[in-house]
Amino acid sequence: MQMTSRLTAFVLLFMMTSWVSFATSDKKSDQEHGGQVDTEEEIDAYIEHHIDDSHYFTFFSDGETGKHFGFPLPVIIYDKENGLHVFSASKFHHGEELVEINGQHYKLYHSKIYKTDAEGTITYDEKGFVENEKPLDFSITKNLIGMILASALLLWMFTSLAKSYQKNQIPKGIGRFLEPLVIYVRDDIAKPNIGPKYKKYMSFLLTVFFFIWLLNLLGMTPFGFNVTGNIAVTFALALVTFIIVQFSGNKNYWKHIFWMPGVPVPMKIILIPIEILGMFTKPFALMIRLFANMTAGHVVIMSLLGLIVIMQNWIAGPVFFGFTIMISVIELLVAFLQAYIFTLLSALYIGMAVEEHDNHSEDVPVV
Repeated sequence: MQMTSRLTAFVLLFMMTSWVSFATSDKKSDQEHGGQVDTEEEIDAYIEHHIDDSHYFTFFSDGETGKHFGFPLPVIIYDKENGLHVFSASKFHHGEELVEINGQHYKLYHSKIYKTDAEGTITYDEKGFVENEKPLDFSITKNLIGMILASALLLWMFTSLAKSYQKNQIPKGIGRFLEPLVIYVRDDIAKPNIGPKYKKYMSFLLTVFFFIWLLNLLGMTPFGFNVTGNIAVTFALALVTFIIVQFSGNKNYWKHIFWMPGVPVPMKIILIPIEILGMFTKPFALMIRLFANMTAGHVVIMSLLGLIVIMQNWIAGPVFFGFTIMISVIELLVAFLQAYIFTLLSALYIGMAVEEHDNHSEDVPVV
């Protein structure tokens, strides 16, 4: 209990730090610098910047001088006309400068890299989307740093847990916090949903549960990580679950998709495309649920803080600040809940694929 209380206090302290940085930051986007964030447009731009990925790891910004305290990240781009190039994001100067390579110009615009002319012109289509060509971007961005950090923490935590079991039957240190969670995933998620074959999938379920949970908690720190609020990340996690389910499926699983036992033939023809569609809607639901919930949480918190800045009075300030604290505490629960739901549904889909069905009767004759 003491460790849990300390962890909660630590996360809340980090969240308070991020709130202060929001009130004083000058950074409207990767391309703009100015004074404090104090208009609706500036707040919208700041929220967009907060939930977007970045080629810079910025700890905080000085509103008076416009300086950013952090470090640039490596940029790795491949242009079919210009080949592969690796350089530091510092060359973009937060989007203020163009990068010229072999006569080709590249611009950092809203956290994305585009090819432009020598003047850095960005063109739009009728719907307001950027028309400039984009090179393939394999850069090490802030979200990737977050995933590396979460992976390193996972490796350290479970290595410590494994070593503690070698010395004592009862773990010590961080192991006392991890052991109940591991047992919970095994006894309340894996066993009931997968059945006797649960051990084969425990490593995946434990990894995805703790990985998502850590990323969600990192997203509540002032470092600005929003990894699980990135649709590409949730897509990759859902894709792994989809692949495991399909490769784990037994003959009964595939039979119930393509030729359901005990169902009249006309109904089988109707149900086959529905079942095939269901194979893809399951991972799609995993992807959207995690992405939408984590993004919504960030937007709500930052919007409440924005209302404090916009309204600027002694009544709205404490009220919206109180709402922010309440929503942030709820976000701590949501961070765990979303990791739990993703793991639970993954176990459920795997269990449906490996389940051994009883022998069904022959097809019901059509009357």
